[in-house]
Amino acid sequence: MLVEDSGGSGLDVATIEPQPGTYVLVLSATTGGSVRIGRLGKLRLQPGFYVYVGSALGPGGVRARLAHHMKPSSRPHWHIDYLRKHTVLEEVWYCHGRTPREHRWARCLGTLPGASIPLAGFGASDCRCDSHLYFFRSRPSRNAFAQSLRVFRQHAGQLGLGNAGSQVGRWAENALDII
Repeated sequence: MLVEDSGGSGLDVATIEPQPGTYVLVLSATTGGSVRIGRLGKLRLQPGFYVYVGSALGPGGVRARLAHHMKPSSRPHWHIDYLRKHTVLEEVWYCHGRTPREHRWARCLGTLPGASIPLAGFGASDCRCDSHLYFFRSRPSRNAFAQSLRVFRQHAGQLGLGNAGSQVGRWAENALDII
């Protein structure tokens, strides 16, 4: 499945299987300002692209989580809900599967050229990741992200992580869907 959407308005999450998985939201901002992100603190919003990694392993899986993220939330629950009010959903990348991938994906996003962390701890209050949100002045490339995952696979193999690395690489080469 390969569906692309610009601006988020034509995205049809009903076409996505209600299975668990991991996803990336590519958001754009055209203005600057300050955004309070719950108790985490303030994020200095600037024009560019914000890329968020999340997982949806519970009921409804990726479909339900993306349906939630499609529109700004009137009652924010997650850090990303606070940011969504100030951004446009440009693109979604996702993969189905029960294997938790969001932490590896966040690390790989951080290695892409131009990536910076706009607010430490964003989306990572339940883990040791620096952040699950990255900022880019220009739109990040899905292909560059997939390549970063393949490099992770190679390094995982060299570090003796064996099967975990090959699963990530196989996924990167075959199953990264875009909506």
